[in-house]
Amino acid sequence: MDREMDDDELTAMQSLLAALQPLDAPGRVRVLRWGWERFGDDIGELPTEAPFRRAPSRSESELSDAAQLVEAAGASSGPQRALCVAYFIQEVSGRPGFSGQEVNSTLKNLGHPLANVTKTLSDLRAQKPSLVMQVSKAGRAPQARKTYRLTTAGVERVRQMLRAARTEGSSA
Repeated sequence: MDREMDDDELTAMQSLLAALQPLDAPGRVRVLRWGWERFGDDIGELPTEAPFRRAPSRSESELSDAAQLVEAAGASSGPQRALCVAYFIQEVSGRPGFSGQEVNSTLKNLGHPLANVTKTLSDLRAQKPSLVMQVSKAGRAPQARKTYRLTTAGVERVRQMLRAARTEGSSA
């Protein structure tokens, strides 16, 4: 049953994409707002900030794996690499969140494991503005699995890294 629901949702998303593509940005906003208001009783009030995540740019979507993104961004430290891997999982792959284990496993495969991924993610959370936020925790123990998301500032930081690396590459 869940599989059928997933297929129905995918079909609806494909239809929505086809309907929105020919519209300009204000037209898309009007249509999405209408949909939100039409089904608001089922899904709650329209947030003041848009709940819609930007699709990756063409150059981002051409990055087929996290290793390419880490390299393209010129990430040279553990926290920068962790931020880039998280960005790949969340923004390029379109997943709603990531675990520390997932980030560190990817970094381990790239030859750059973190000594303590939880501390690295906590340090990224503690920055002002915060680059990462914890969205859930499974269990009460300090070592319980946590799910994280990049904040808007975290997403923007990786985009800045990508732009800076592109600029350096084109001027060299």
